[in-house]
Amino acid sequence: MAESARHQFPLRVYYEDTDAGGIVYYANYLRFAERARSEMLRELGVESSRLMAEDGIALAVRRCAVDYIKPAVLDDALIVETEVTKIGGATLEALQIVRRDDDELVRIELKLGCMTLGGRAARLPEGVRERLGRNCN
Repeated sequence: MAESARHQFPLRVYYEDTDAGGIVYYANYLRFAERARSEMLRELGVESSRLMAEDGIALAVRRCAVDYIKPAVLDDALIVETEVTKIGGATLEALQIVRRDDDELVRIELKLGCMTLGGRAARLPEGVRERLGRNCN
């Protein structure tokens, strides 16, 4: 996927996102990434609430690798870029990059698994695979 095709989610760093030194607390990058992924999926027509209600499934993080490169601080304007890099029968992989201007601050590689609401592995519905596939690297 071309870099320009990556989904972009803008956000601002608020006081509640930081530690006592005004630096973003490391776990909050995962919250930022979750919001960005949810908005990307929503824009593709794959809403979590609809998946749960209509298909009885959910996407859950199976693996997450995070590289913290540079810190973000109070009042920074950030962009979370998200791209789906691989789609399997019951999984998808994504890359998320948190940026401030041209600086890459955090890089997150994820593997998401599709599961039933009862916690069992499930295949991605064909319609979801098609929507994601149009935006996959």
